[in-house]
Amino acid sequence: MDVLTFGEAMVSLRSESTLALSPLLSRSIAGAESNVAIALARLGHNVQWVGCVGADAGGELILRTLRAESVGLDYVTTFQERQTGMVLFEQRLPDVSRVSYFRQNSAGSALERGHLAAALDRKPRIVHITGVTCALGPGAADAVLYAASVARTAGATVTFDVNYRAKLWSADVARETLRKVAQVSDVVIGSADELALLGDGPSDVGRSAEAAAEAAAELAARLLAQGGREVVVKLGAGGAEVHDVNGSSRVPARRVAIVDSVGAGDAFCAGYISGLLNSLSQQDCLELANTLGAFAVAGKGDWESLPTHSELALLELEAGSTLR
Repeated sequence: MDVLTFGEAMVSLRSESTLALSPLLSRSIAGAESNVAIALARLGHNVQWVGCVGADAGGELILRTLRAESVGLDYVTTFQERQTGMVLFEQRLPDVSRVSYFRQNSAGSALERGHLAAALDRKPRIVHITGVTCALGPGAADAVLYAASVARTAGATVTFDVNYRAKLWSADVARETLRKVAQVSDVVIGSADELALLGDGPSDVGRSAEAAAEAAAELAARLLAQGGREVVVKLGAGGAEVHDVNGSSRVPARRVAIVDSVGAGDAFCAGYISGLLNSLSQQDCLELANTLGAFAVAGKGDWESLPTHSELALLELEAGSTLR
């Protein structure tokens, strides 16, 4: 097993305007961890996704979709008494979507450490965890800490996407849990504002991009001193950078027309993880992460436009190119 990841996948409904005005809704699946799993499977990696779904049409859609994308589902639990969660995306602008969650007491939120033990016994090379799973409840947050601890003891690399979602929990509540997770992770990934949650000061979204990057660099030094291996900072239009004990490296963002910004962060994480699996340099890991993020925003949906390995070079073609 190359990668083990776990969390809640949901039925995704999408509206191209507000729900009140849109006559049509498209349906798919969504979830930070399942997005990463699909991206990695498309790049040829052996990935297992662990989660809980309901014995309903939504659960069937999730499992059918992930199987079609070659994601392993050997350790999925199906609940008879809980329903599969749902998320609604209302796209207001190409890079602005309004998200509404319908996941209270969902099957996915029932995830706990017992659901992960058998998968962890297979000693995956990388265990990928996110702050979204921590926000599902105490049981899920405990499962994240448990998986990270077991994985590190077994010699696996733990990658942690901070992935703070304000609609799921407040910054004050999230801060304590996310700090604990960061301390048991090898690679921490987040935007400058997300990383600020791991520090002592407030997460100030009003800072300039340069000030936010400087604050992220200071926090990275602290995380590295606590035993972390790498801290990866997503800087949006400014690209991305990685910090380790030897210094830092930055690459610029890929320039593409934005069709839908949802899922870009998950794609970025998958690109970086793929680079780690292939023993790429930090610079090349960042380049691959940026490339997958660019593919994600260039098409609609959380994961539908993500590339296979053979398609990675498509962004190098001239605009208007046709492959024949």
